[in-house]
Amino acid sequence: MSNSGAPFSKAQAEGGLLFIVSAASGTGKTTLVERVVQDLSNLRMSRSYTSRPARAGEQDGVDYNFISRARFDAMFRDGAFLEWADVFGNSYGTSAADTEAMLAHGDDVVLVIDVQGTRQVRSRGIETIGIFVLPPSSAVLEQRLRGRSKDTEEQINKRLEVARREVSEFAQYDYVVVNDELETAVAHIAAIVMAERARVKVMRSAAEKIIRTFQERRHDGNAKVT
Repeated sequence: MSNSGAPFSKAQAEGGLLFIVSAASGTGKTTLVERVVQDLSNLRMSRSYTSRPARAGEQDGVDYNFISRARFDAMFRDGAFLEWADVFGNSYGTSAADTEAMLAHGDDVVLVIDVQGTRQVRSRGIETIGIFVLPPSSAVLEQRLRGRSKDTEEQINKRLEVARREVSEFAQYDYVVVNDELETAVAHIAAIVMAERARVKVMRSAAEKIIRTFQERRHDGNAKVT
């Protein structure tokens, strides 16, 4: 697959915006995005493909597209991924075709990916709006990771070490949201989406149609006076 963002430029020109939400593991980015998608219309979260097994309570096609390592590697060789990453020994990837189709349909799309994936997407020249979610502190992040009871001590320490590197990347994004209180953080992300939807470059076509109604009314008025 070419690194060109041309197909996405066309899809975005005719359809939706592409948001990226990144955060260190355990910050709660997926929960936040799921809530925002529920609250806002025409906003969809991209579902990643992963080679890891489903955890208890996870459903194929809902939480992730769970596929075998062999199929993941085949998709990678075919250039099917918009971005991909190896995270703690498991591979995750975003389907380029799925993302482009959602944008072309007119939906805004959120990619919940790490900083490495964000660099890959941007290297293709695709226009994105980046949101970085921070925990209130490193101590709170560690408390959340331990509270999940999903990882061993070694895994928790590894996640914290990666988090120390990732949080320093916040300045590469357009917005920062601190996930201190869930409802507040959800409201902040929703506000960002709504603000981006109201930008002139997004609303130009709709605004020009409204302007034309004023011009047409003026011409009709002139005709009646004559």
